[in-house]
Amino acid sequence: MSFGLKIWDELGNVVLDESSFTMRVVYSGIVTGGKTASSQTISIPGITTANASAFVVPIGAYSDFDKQLETEVISGAVRVYNYNRSRPEYSATTQVTMRLIVIRFN
Repeated sequence: MSFGLKIWDELGNVVLDESSFTMRVVYSGIVTGGKTASSQTISIPGITTANASAFVVPIGAYSDFDKQLETEVISGAVRVYNYNRSRPEYSATTQVTMRLIVIRFN
């Protein structure tokens, strides 16, 4: 290959090159649900369903009534839902606040 990055250890062995699996955080931010079933779309250029993953993590104390926000990676963005999008008619909404983390890998 005519381009890429290579890193060697002290013995001269390649420990990272263009064929290595790597990932990095490309977005980290706070998201909050709402009272009615809705989604938020956060633009993150360059991500696709094939090279990125998104998840949310709690940032504070939670009650028994709080629900998890749901994420979906789409081309160039992430959608965050405040309800279960596979069964919206049976799903309660949540106003919880969480941290959204988006990882890009190759």
